[in-house]
Amino acid sequence: MPKLRGPDRVKAALEALSLDCEVLTLPGSTRTAEEAAEAVGCTVGEIAKSLVFRAGDSAVVAVVSGDDRVDTARLSEAVGAEVGRADAGFVRAATGFAIGGVPPLGHARPVALFMDRGLFRFARVWAAAGSPFSVFAIEPARLRDAAGAMIADLVVM
Repeated sequence: MPKLRGPDRVKAALEALSLDCEVLTLPGSTRTAEEAAEAVGCTVGEIAKSLVFRAGDSAVVAVVSGDDRVDTARLSEAVGAEVGRADAGFVRAATGFAIGGVPPLGHARPVALFMDRGLFRFARVWAAAGSPFSVFAIEPARLRDAAGAMIADLVVM
């Protein structure tokens, strides 16, 4: 069986979770929140960026609004352990995706997933879908429920 491309793996994960979200592959880059917002025609805040951190040997994914920055002290408190940035190799090994295309679900191995409470100010957010050119839209509550995310205040105030 051929190895699935990143967006196809995200489609399969969405289907497995009974989420009827369409994965869009766009001609322009969605690697950064600003690029993604321009590509889909939304505000930067409506981009749900998935940032991978390391807590010892475990991966922690923080999903925050594109116009926010993660406060690592707040994330560490939510996780219950000290977290730090993960390098590109760790990100790919833990999630199966490269930085710039990490989705909030469908990871290669189980990760602790945290969503910032601020995402719930939007009716719909856009998340990476496995490549720097692919995204999908979803309601924050549906993402939380399907992915089993924990909700916390994670951003720099």
